[in-house]
Amino acid sequence: MKLYASPFACSFTVRVALAEAGLAADVVWVDLKTKQAQDGSDLRTLNPKGQVPTLVLDDRAVLTEVGAILQYVGDRVPGLPLVPPPASFERYRLQEWLSFIAGEVHKTLGVLLITGPAFDPTGADATRRLAQHLLPPRLDHIARTLDRGSFLMGEYFTVADAYLFNMLIWARYAEVDLTPWPGIGAYSARLAARPAIAPVLAEERDVRFAGQRP
Repeated sequence: MKLYASPFACSFTVRVALAEAGLAADVVWVDLKTKQAQDGSDLRTLNPKGQVPTLVLDDRAVLTEVGAILQYVGDRVPGLPLVPPPASFERYRLQEWLSFIAGEVHKTLGVLLITGPAFDPTGADATRRLAQHLLPPRLDHIARTLDRGSFLMGEYFTVADAYLFNMLIWARYAEVDLTPWPGIGAYSARLAARPAIAPVLAEERDVRFAGQRP
C-alpha cells in the first residue's frame, strides 16, 4: 500500500490506525498547496479532490476520505478491536463517533485553523467567534464519555480514537485551551505514549518542523 500524506493532516489519523493494526504502507509526502507529491506526481491524478489521505492499495485501487479508509484498515485485521464486526451494534456506535468527529469537531477546528484576516478580512472574526462558541459543548460530550472509559468505545482503542487524537493535535495548533477538560488532556497523553503511535508522532513532527517538503 501507498499512503499520500501531509504532516498532521487527516492522513496522520490513517498512519496511526495502520500502526495500531500492524500494517505497512509507504508514505509519500504531499505539498497540499501545490498538490505535488514527493515522488514527483500530482496528487490530483490519483484523487481529483487533491486531498489527503489518499490510499493506493496493492491492486492500484484508490481509496479516499478518512472515515472510509479507517474502516478499511480495521477490517483488514479482524482479530483486533480497531473496528467492530459488520452489522454489530458496536459498529454503528463506531460510525456514530466517526461522524461526530468529522462533522462536529473536525469542521469546527478547521475553521479556527484556516480562517484569518488574509482569508476573509470582513468575516474572519465573526466566523472564529462562532467556531469558538460551538467547540466547548462538543468537548464536553467527549470529556463525559472519557470519564466513563479509557477510550471512546470503552476500554479498547478503535480507529475513532486515532481520529480524535489527530483533532486534539489540531486543537493545540488552533490555540484551544484544553485545561477545562483535564480528562481529554490525560487521554491525549496516553495515546501519544502508545508504542504504535509514538514513532508516527515523532516522524510527523520531524517532517513538519524540519520543512521536509517535496
